[in-house]
Amino acid sequence: MSGDSDTQQRFGSRLGLLLSVLGIAVGTGNIWRFPRIAAQNGGAEGAGAFLIAWITFLFIWSIPLIIAEYALGRHGRRGVVGSFVKAAGKRFAWMGAFVAFVATAIMFYYSVVAGWCAYYLLTSATQPLPLSLEGATAVWNGFQSGGAPLLFHALAMGGGAFVVARGISSIERVNKVLIPVLCLIVLASVLRAVTLPGAGEGLAFLFTPQWNLLARPSLWLEALTQNAWDTGAGWGLILTYGAYMRRSHGVVKNSFITGIGNNVVSLLAAIMIFGTVFAVLGAEMSRPEVLDVMKDSGPASTGLTFIWMPQLFAKMPFGRGMALLFFLGLSFAAFSSLISMIELATRVLVDAGLRRKQAIACVAIFGFVLGVPSALYTGFLGNQDFVWGVALMLSGAFVAFAVVRYGAADFARRAVSGGAGDWSAGKGWTFLIRFAVPAQAAVLLGWWLYLSASQYAPASWYNPFDPYSVMTCLAQWGVAAGIFLMANRFLARRATLDTP
Repeated sequence: MSGDSDTQQRFGSRLGLLLSVLGIAVGTGNIWRFPRIAAQNGGAEGAGAFLIAWITFLFIWSIPLIIAEYALGRHGRRGVVGSFVKAAGKRFAWMGAFVAFVATAIMFYYSVVAGWCAYYLLTSATQPLPLSLEGATAVWNGFQSGGAPLLFHALAMGGGAFVVARGISSIERVNKVLIPVLCLIVLASVLRAVTLPGAGEGLAFLFTPQWNLLARPSLWLEALTQNAWDTGAGWGLILTYGAYMRRSHGVVKNSFITGIGNNVVSLLAAIMIFGTVFAVLGAEMSRPEVLDVMKDSGPASTGLTFIWMPQLFAKMPFGRGMALLFFLGLSFAAFSSLISMIELATRVLVDAGLRRKQAIACVAIFGFVLGVPSALYTGFLGNQDFVWGVALMLSGAFVAFAVVRYGAADFARRAVSGGAGDWSAGKGWTFLIRFAVPAQAAVLLGWWLYLSASQYAPASWYNPFDPYSVMTCLAQWGVAAGIFLMANRFLARRATLDTP
């Protein structure tokens, strides 16, 4: 029998379920990643074309996968591996393990980023904000040069493990506080940003489409990857929480609320950051120079959030209060998502026969140890973010495969439907999950491989030790998938220990 009473735990209310899943979806990807990716994929006229592609993928990639994940979890009442076995059969346990590993690999360095957020919240409260690029860089370098990143990484993993150890009711209670407060912080920050002189130019740039950019395959690839990052679609995280949802909590309506609610938070975060950057820097820099600041990701994508934002707040009226709100919101977002990643890995180990306390201890210890390289070397963190961020396309395709293997129409009838007042998934969802999601993964991944080898890095695409090459992705994916394929029979047996 699987460990302890995990199979009996349920979310206490639909609101608790929704806020917890929004805790998955609303993370640093909305605040740390989205504004930078939007700026990098904008043109001279604006970033609106990227927003169009990004919103398109919300409806043809993310929401269909969110529906699938909620339903797989509720239907299987297990973690990712067990749910794949129940839906697709024992031969495909390795796919579930791969999906779970992608989210867990992200967890290793995500905990480090959560620690960065907590550190900057502390320094914003206790130290003067830096007034120059040199001062902000000195704060960052001083932080990275000592053991502080390891300490804050340990605190983040330990705090997340503590919440998860207390069960799904604890996760629900924490998210009932974190997510509403986070939303209030974002709204307050947006209201302050849009009232700054010059903020309007930033908002105009954010929402103005440069139509010819839609012909760039790279824009669509970035939009899909970002939407997967934004919403948590295809990670297996929503599937894990779905195992604890009540039958009466409808799948389809909750999926739309999850996806759309998450994207609204991303847009609000972008409005706040674009408005702030243009308002503060617009008086002393040209538009191209301002955009260069937003596009410059810095070491491990730290540039905009951790190098530029503190000094921008220092130049604003009431800037310290804004800095505190910004990094408090970022910390809350990071922590709520980290909790879900710890729960995913924990549930997989519980399904394999470990008691919950043993599983949490394993996840916390290995999560800390395997996150150490990212805490010590931002170059390693950047590589892991690149490799496993792109792997989310494979994870999404595998989730769709599990549904198709079961039979999409039968799955819609038996697993998706149910719940008073819920919407019907309809034939549209069946078509998207059977054809559109796999086609998007195949076409965009193929385009990415081709462009990476022929244009982005033609001289190093075959080098697995180049941190941003095609081969480093293929090598790391191949090692993980190969291990899980060889262990498939063991994985399937352990994931179904209490199945007759």
